[in-house]
Amino acid sequence: MVKRRGASAMVLAAVAAVTAACGEGAVQVRPPAPDAATQRLCEGLRLPEKVHGQDRRDTSPESALTAAWGSPAIGLRCGVPRPAALQPASQLVTINGVDWFPTPGDPSVTFTAVARQAYVEVTVPPEYHPAGDVLIELAPAIQATIPQKPEGQI
Repeated sequence: MVKRRGASAMVLAAVAAVTAACGEGAVQVRPPAPDAATQRLCEGLRLPEKVHGQDRRDTSPESALTAAWGSPAIGLRCGVPRPAALQPASQLVTINGVDWFPTPGDPSVTFTAVARQAYVEVTVPPEYHPAGDVLIELAPAIQATIPQKPEGQI
């Protein structure tokens, strides 16, 4: 009888944990408003179901231009404007053939894929650092879908 109660308690605890995980709801990610050509490129982006071991989550408002993984969420927005601080002499980080422009935040860091026909922004919370690991996993989708700009353009 004691074993049964223990097993029932464990099942209830497991159900509560799954329910809590499912109850997180959609991640709030503001969709960008790109031009039609950029939107078409972004809508073709085929992103992984997991990033840095984190499952993909729904975003709100729902948009083909946004994605999120994990909690706290790694957020992605495709078709964002060119970063205001980006200059020809800006320091970029190249990971798996994609050039990223980092913008430190508090506490997250935002990286924007540049020198592509659509800017793709990825915000990485400190829980997932080194952020480069996240960018390594997202680079193949960006390379396969978002063409590079002509040489020398960022």
